Amino acid sequence: MTYENEVGGRSAMVAIVGRPNVGKSTLLNRFVGRKIAIVSQKPQTTRNRILGVATREDCQLAFLDTPGLMKPRNSLGDFMVRSVQSAMDSVDVCLLVTAAGSEISKADEELMRRFKEGYMPALLAINKIDLLQDKTQLMGQIEKYMQRFDFKAVVPISARSGSGVEALWQELEAYAQPGGFLFPEDTLTDQPEHVIASETVREKVLRLLEQEVPHGVAAVTEQFSERGELLDIRVTVYCEKQSHKGILIGKGGEMLKKIGASARQDLEKFFGCKVNLQLWVKVKEDWRQRPQTLQSLGFNRDDLDE
Repeated sequence: MTYENEVGGRSAMVAIVGRPNVGKSTLLNRFVGRKIAIVSQKPQTTRNRILGVATREDCQLAFLDTPGLMKPRNSLGDFMVRSVQSAMDSVDVCLLVTAAGSEISKADEELMRRFKEGYMPALLAINKIDLLQDKTQLMGQIEKYMQRFDFKAVVPISARSGSGVEALWQELEAYAQPGGFLFPEDTLTDQPEHVIASETVREKVLRLLEQEVPHGVAAVTEQFSERGELLDIRVTVYCEKQSHKGILIGKGGEMLKKIGASARQDLEKFFGCKVNLQLWVKVKEDWRQRPQTLQSLGFNRDDLDE
């Protein structure tokens, strides 16, 4: 199904790929104009494909933000790698994101190999140029990437400040085909409201605890209901060890209160109403290693086979 605007509309699907922590989710949020993907300094913050839709006049670009590609170490990692491949198989163009001043990673090499094998057109976005002291490094970096793959365009950007993002949009717009929009004009994401709630909580855990609690944290929304102009949301945070539970709660519950207050602020901004947010912490040992537990937490491998 396609959705037509007054002039018919053009659209394209774009997969945003790259190694962890290069700013893919920040770029998605910049394109969409709203925060729909969580962001932190920890690698592998994004675990599922996230669809973000940006519509400008007669052009609609639907972006698939994918987990950072790295060698999987557990069942969760396997799921994330499959998620990247599935996204690349279903789009019109791929956008490889890398950080300014960095060397070509094994993940970049693997992605470029897949571009070649699939005859997939791809663009290169060199992000974080605002953090690069010596801008002359960019030319050498661009040359190295172009030696390995014939990118249709290379655009230096700063997803954080927005520099270069408009030029990147114009390059991607060239892949939009006539035939109507893929989604209604007011669509921003395919993420259900309960997923946005739980992911917002997980982001605050990652940001506030930094290295104190490792990546073994998941969040699941147990309740999402309206009560007049108030949203009642209950989220359970799962960790892998009893000691992590204590860190998440904090002395006198102070850390959990801080996580809740920060998450509530973002959720009220997103949903445009008051939010009553309740958080609980439970232990599920080694949940990342157990496919059945992953499925119970919302990581459904079968979805990738459709």
